[in-house]
Amino acid sequence: MRRGWRILILLLVLALVAGVTFFERLWVRGWTRPLTVAIYPVAMDETSAGYVAQLKPEDFQEIGAFLAREAPRWRRNAVPAAHIVLKSPLRIAPPLAQPSGALEAIQWSLRLRWYTFRQTPFWASLGTVRLFVLYHPLQFNQALPHSHGLKKGLLGVVHVFASDTQRTQNNFVMAHELLHTLGATDKYAADGQPLYPIGVADPNSQPPYPQYKAEIMGGRVALSASRAEMPKGLEEAVVGYATAAEIGW
Repeated sequence: MRRGWRILILLLVLALVAGVTFFERLWVRGWTRPLTVAIYPVAMDETSAGYVAQLKPEDFQEIGAFLAREAPRWRRNAVPAAHIVLKSPLRIAPPLAQPSGALEAIQWSLRLRWYTFRQTPFWASLGTVRLFVLYHPLQFNQALPHSHGLKKGLLGVVHVFASDTQRTQNNFVMAHELLHTLGATDKYAADGQPLYPIGVADPNSQPPYPQYKAEIMGGRVALSASRAEMPKGLEEAVVGYATAAEIGW
């Protein structure tokens, strides 16, 4: 009998979490209130800790400015301004994702949800996108781990470099993962080349290449059908038509 009660309670908890997640996504994608994005920095080593300690809220405001600039191109009604909030650094890093299959991806997602529950306020964070930004030391030709943005829970794990020279590109990566949490999908091929036409900034340009800006989910500026480069930052990025539809614009 006790086992039956435990199963019933577990099912009720799971149903509650699923319901909260569903209505939270509807609430955010309705764009009827300002979108709040909470940035939780995490230093991945002692060197990066010094950089993280001197971060300021204005270091991230271009993310909100990017959304404010792009939204009017796709919506008849004005989108409330986004609030980008810098939170205190976290001492414990979130679980890193290295899923090799669907089951491991689900397990990692659950671990991340539990980490989020332990490290951030639950009720006060409803309707808020939470980005855990992991700062790594800047090294020449170093490849960072892959970043992730999850619709379920409005959560993101973003890997960036602890350097002022990388700040604008860091913000580009954060904006990319932020839009993942709102329902946007990647628009580049396995080799990193933006997909035409949904992954380029101006699919109507003739000739189609070179492009002069990057579609935010395409990730790069397409210079030709087989060559692309990283944008300098969000000033060289746009939200394309497919991405706008996916996030409810």
